Amino acid sequence: MQCRSHCGACCTAPSISSPTPKHPHGKAAGLPCLHLMDDLRCELFGQASRPAVCGGLQPSMEMCGENREQAMFYLTQLEVATAPHIV
Repeated sequence: MQCRSHCGACCTAPSISSPTPKHPHGKAAGLPCLHLMDDLRCELFGQASRPAVCGGLQPSMEMCGENREQAMFYLTQLEVATAPHIV
């Protein structure tokens, strides 16, 4: 499966703990990455400075669904399920 044009869900829903040039302290879940371009593509794609978590996300029907809204829902649920629980 190829990335859907004008989606950007994987650059918005997840948190990113790795620093990037525009996010030296990482990125909070639910906020668009500052490396997300106007066409909703990653400006770091294919570069060594791209966080490993981003490179590990591969488009699939399960993750991407049929539209951006389904992708955001899936990725948000995944973020909640894998977030560290503070006791």
